[in-house]
Amino acid sequence: MAVVTKELDVASKGENDVVDLTEDVRKAVRESSTKAGIVTVFVSGSTAAVTTMEFEPGLAKDFPEMLERVSPRRREYEHQKTWNDGNGHSHVKAALVGPSLTVPFMKGELAVGKWQQVVMVELDIRPRRRKVIVQIVGE
Repeated sequence: MAVVTKELDVASKGENDVVDLTEDVRKAVRESSTKAGIVTVFVSGSTAAVTTMEFEPGLAKDFPEMLERVSPRRREYEHQKTWNDGNGHSHVKAALVGPSLTVPFMKGELAVGKWQQVVMVELDIRPRRRKVIVQIVGE
């Protein structure tokens, strides 16, 4: 059993930017020389999230709009009262989606569907540089 860890440096454009990480994750799995196992993708920070979706312009717009309906920016948040940084909604959205995703792989290839990509969703109110950890456990 091997454990291989890679770090990705991901630049976002700010709130609602959806960044496709699929090729970077595929490359990390291939370079790990493991053939079967799991890969966990984790974004460090409490205002970004990782999930899967069909990465196309419509869904890249629909997904953040859905999150806005769940946790509207213009609502009052206790976080805002404490920190006055304007991103209480960002924290709620990130907690809802989650910071990580685990994907199985077989024969050195991710077990994602044809139209399924691994994405990071930036939820903070400003552009950020994110550290994304890709950890591969396999044989």
